[in-house]
Amino acid sequence: MNIRPSKKEELDVNITPLIDVVFLLLIFFMVSTTFKHENEITISLPESSSKSPPKENNIIEIAIDAKGTYYIDKRQVVNTELKTVMLALEKIAGDRKAPTILISADAQTPHQSVIVAMDAARQLGFVNLSIATKQNRSAEE
Repeated sequence: MNIRPSKKEELDVNITPLIDVVFLLLIFFMVSTTFKHENEITISLPESSSKSPPKENNIIEIAIDAKGTYYIDKRQVVNTELKTVMLALEKIAGDRKAPTILISADAQTPHQSVIVAMDAARQLGFVNLSIATKQNRSAEE
């Protein structure tokens, strides 16, 4: 009879594969998550009861914030002079012949800033102008 005490094997839990799986899941969710892109320009549009026109590809957006700063296709214009706005608008337009100019002005924007944007577009020969508004909630009902 063998009375010697038998050697007990140590139980070992290997969690390395579990860590690998969790790490791969973390990478998967980080890559597949869509991130919300916020506009850099904060504009509170005035309200209108009419519906917005269909989207076009040939649109140049002039955004004007409450302080009167111009942004043409999300690029800030150096100053607020008519010549500067015209040069920036001409540069963005490139070789497009008749783009639609969409003016998105904050509700608190000085009226003169909108007039300067419209005048710059007119002097460059762009006649298709639109002013962006948000739809009035009472008009939706």
